[in-house]
Amino acid sequence: MFEKIKQLKKLHDQAGQMKEALSQETVQAGSAHGKINVVMNGNQEILALYIDKELLSPDKKDETEKAIKEAVNEAIKKSQKAMAQKIQSMGGLNIPGLGL
Repeated sequence: MFEKIKQLKKLHDQAGQMKEALSQETVQAGSAHGKINVVMNGNQEILALYIDKELLSPDKKDETEKAIKEAVNEAIKKSQKAMAQKIQSMGGLNIPGLGL
């Protein structure tokens, strides 16, 4: 029983270290020919969003919404890749019985 508690504590500590390490990783993604840019950290938190003023006019609403979705989705993909690389570089996740 105490061994399982130790393993859970170790896993919790690893998760905290991983979250901290990922918060230091950043990715950038853009769309609409660079008129929309998103900066996201490895924990998938948006740190910055740039929208060119040309896209802020009411007649560009649909184009702007589409471009924001594209940029955010690309940033998520990049952050997931960065997350996987960071996990690998830190020795993977040591979860007993899962082989990760």
